[in-house]
Amino acid sequence: MEKTFQRIAQHTCSWSKGMLTMHNYQGFWNIQDFHEGAVLAQESFKAQPSDVFICSHPKTGTTWLKALAFAVVTREKFNESSSPLLTTMPHECVPYLEKDLEQIEENHKNKSFPLVSTHLPYDALPRSIIASDCKIVYIYRNIKDVIVSYYNFLCKWLNIPIKDAPFELAFDEFYRGISWCGPYWDHILGYWKASQERPGRILFLKYEDMKRDTTSNVKRLAEFVGHPFSSEEEQAGVIQNIIKLCSFENLSNLEVNKSGKHRSETNAPVENRLYFGKAKDGDWKNYFTDEMIEKIDKLIDQKLSDTGLVLK
Repeated sequence: MEKTFQRIAQHTCSWSKGMLTMHNYQGFWNIQDFHEGAVLAQESFKAQPSDVFICSHPKTGTTWLKALAFAVVTREKFNESSSPLLTTMPHECVPYLEKDLEQIEENHKNKSFPLVSTHLPYDALPRSIIASDCKIVYIYRNIKDVIVSYYNFLCKWLNIPIKDAPFELAFDEFYRGISWCGPYWDHILGYWKASQERPGRILFLKYEDMKRDTTSNVKRLAEFVGHPFSSEEEQAGVIQNIIKLCSFENLSNLEVNKSGKHRSETNAPVENRLYFGKAKDGDWKNYFTDEMIEKIDKLIDQKLSDTGLVLK
C-alpha cells in the first residue's frame, strides 16, 4: 500500500496553513488515512447482496442520513428511548468502508446489520460493490452550502482561526475541483450515471428536499432499503418518533455529541460537535460574493445540465 501511496499527486491546501494535504488517486482527492483505507477496501472488500451503502461527498448531510437509516433498520430492536443513537454518534453506528473493514466483515458473518457508509466516488468503489445487486442511497446538497460547511468544518477540525484562512482561497480550490473526494460535480455525476444505467439500485436524496418534507423522504428511504413502514406503524407515530430522534435539535444536544470525540485513536480526532453545524440552508449568502455566485452557478450549469439535478 505504501508504494501506491507514494505514486499519487499531493496538494497542500493554500488556506490551511500547511495543515491539510490531500492526495489525488484515480481522479479524485482524498485525505491520507481515508486514501489508505480506500485502497485496502478496493483490494479486499467483498460486497454482499444485502448490503446498503450510504454514499456521499463530505458535508452534504451524511450525519443526518446515517442516523435516519440506522433508526429505520434497527427500529424493531430499539425504539426512540433505547436507540444507540442516544449514546453513540451516528458515524460510529454506521461503519465506514474506508475505516471499519473488520467491523463490516463481522456484520457480514453475523448477517446482523446491512448499512455501510462511504465518501468514495462511484468509480472508486470496490469492484464487488459495482458488480453486485446491493443498494446505494446517495445524498447531495446545494453546492454553495457544501463549500461553506466544508470550509468551516475543516477550519474547526484543524484548529485554524477563520481570520487566518481566507474563504476566497478555499472557494477557489473547491471551484478547481480540489476537495475531499472531489471534484464534487464529478462525485454526483458518477452516481447519477450509474442510477441511469441500473434503475432501482440507487436512491437519490436531496438534503434540502429532506428538510422540507422529512416524512415522505424517510418513507422513501425505508421502502428502498427493504424496511417499509406498516400502516400500523404510521398510525402509531413511529415515523415521527424516528424523525424527532434524528433531528438536529435532539442529536446536537446529546452529551455524546457535545463532548465526545470521533476516531479518538487517530492523530487528529474530530470532536463530535463539529458534525453538528448550523444545519441551516442559505448560510452561503454570508460568505459568497456576486462574482463567486456567478462562477459557481455557471460551472454547475455546465457540469450537471443533462441530469436535471438542481444544486443552486
